[in-house]
Amino acid sequence: MSKATIAKRLASLGHENRLELFRVLVQSGHTGLTVGELQSALGRPASTLAFHLRELVQADLVTQEKEGRSVRCKANYPALDEMIQFIQLNCCQGVPVRPPVRKTSR
Repeated sequence: MSKATIAKRLASLGHENRLELFRVLVQSGHTGLTVGELQSALGRPASTLAFHLRELVQADLVTQEKEGRSVRCKANYPALDEMIQFIQLNCCQGVPVRPPVRKTSR
């Protein structure tokens, strides 16, 4: 996985609306949600939702498929896993993950 791809994916999640939208899709599981269901869940106008979905689709974090008159959106779990693995790769390089607890003087 290239750094450019990971950077694009992370950047697409850098907006509050897209981050919330992606979390809802991740939580919906492999069945995903239709655009109408997303609109109801998030309370966002259709145009706003379409704009943010387009960004997530372009970053390959969300897939869409037509179901009759509806469009079903799903989180791209393999892409999410690649991002997590990239971030965790060589995590902390032998340094403890949690900083030492400092004692305060009285």
